[in-house]
Amino acid sequence: GRKNKMEKIQEILNNGLEKYEKENKIIGYKKKVMYAIKECKTGAIGAHKYVCDECGYEEIAYNSCRNRHCPNCQTGKKLKWIEARKEEVLNIKYYHIVFTIPSEIYNIALQNQEKMYKILVKASAETLQELAEDTKYLGAEIGFFSILHTWGQNLMYHPHVHLVVTGGGLTEINTWKEKEEDFFIPVQVMSRVFRGKFLNYMKKEKIEFYGQNKDLENPATYNSLIQSLYNKEWIVYCKEPFKNAESVIQYLGRYTHRVAISNERIIKIEDKKVTFKWRDYKENNKMKEMTVSIEEFIRRFLLHILPPHFMKIRYYGILGNKNKKKKLLKCKILTRTKVYTKKKFPTLELLKQTLGKDFNLCPQCKKGHMLI
Repeated sequence: GRKNKMEKIQEILNNGLEKYEKENKIIGYKKKVMYAIKECKTGAIGAHKYVCDECGYEEIAYNSCRNRHCPNCQTGKKLKWIEARKEEVLNIKYYHIVFTIPSEIYNIALQNQEKMYKILVKASAETLQELAEDTKYLGAEIGFFSILHTWGQNLMYHPHVHLVVTGGGLTEINTWKEKEEDFFIPVQVMSRVFRGKFLNYMKKEKIEFYGQNKDLENPATYNSLIQSLYNKEWIVYCKEPFKNAESVIQYLGRYTHRVAISNERIIKIEDKKVTFKWRDYKENNKMKEMTVSIEEFIRRFLLHILPPHFMKIRYYGILGNKNKKKKLLKCKILTRTKVYTKKKFPTLELLKQTLGKDFNLCPQCKKGHMLI
C-alpha cells in the first residue's frame, strides 16, 4: 500500500547530491527541483492521513512533490492529459514529425536555454503552419501540438521537438482537405525552412556566451558560425502515420509526460556508480547498458531540467486555443468523427479505469476505501 519505498532516482540523489553540490555550482531553480525529487514522498514535505470509511483503519502517507521533472509524479497527470485529448482527436491519419538542431549549437543552447528553446519551438511550429497553408503542399489550416524534449536515451543533451500533426486541414471555405499519399510536406522542404527560421531568430536574439563560447562575442566569429550552420543539412524526420485516433492517444501518453529517465530504466546503483538501460537508435534500437559515476548521472540529469514556467507542450492551428471549440466541431463533422463524451473522473477513478485496480481499497477490511 502506502509505505513509501525509496525510488532509485532518490537513492542516487541521497547518495550524491550534497557532494555534487559542494563541488559544482547548481543554478537556483535546478537545485529546487533536485531537492523536491529527493524529498518526494519521504515525509520531508509533509504528510496526510488516510482513514478507512468502513473499519476506521488509519495510515499515514507522505506528500508527493508534484514536480514535472519527478519520475514518480507523472502517472496521474499523464492520464488526465490523455483523457482531455480524447475529445480532440479526429478520425484521420496523424503524423509524428521530429525537428532537431545541429550539435554545433548545443553549447549555446545550454547557456541560453530559455531563449534557444523558445526559438526551437517557434521555428518548428511556424515551419509547419506556413508550409501547410501553402497551396503547393496542402492549402489548409492544420492542427498539431509540440512537445519539447532535451535528452537522448543515454541522458546526453539532445534538444528536439516532437510534433503530432493532423494529416489534413480546414480550408478557408470550411472544407476538409487531405492528401492521399505520405505526409504533405517533403522532409527536405521542412528542414530548409526550419533552418532558415531558426538561424534568423538566433541572429535577432540577444544570446550570451560563457566559457569556451566566449570568443563568439566577436561578431565576425559569430557570423561565420551562423554561416556554417546555413551550409549544413538540418535533420527533420517524419515517422510512420498512426493508424487511428486510439493509437495516437496511447502513443502520446508515452511521450508527453516522460522525464529524462524513468526509475524502471535504472538497473543498479553500487560502488558510487549507476547502471541504466538505453536504446541505441544508431544501432537499430538495440538495448544496451551504460554505467556512469553517480556524479556524472546527476550532471546529465541536471541538463534536462527546464527553465521555470517554460511551456513544454503547446497547441497550434485547429488545436490552438483561439476558436478551438468551433473549429474542432467543424472538423469533427467534416471528418465524420464520433463526438467523445467526456467522463469526469477524479484521479483515483482514472487510475482504476486505466490500470484496472482499485487504488484506495482498505488493506485491512478489503471493503471500505481509504479517504484523506
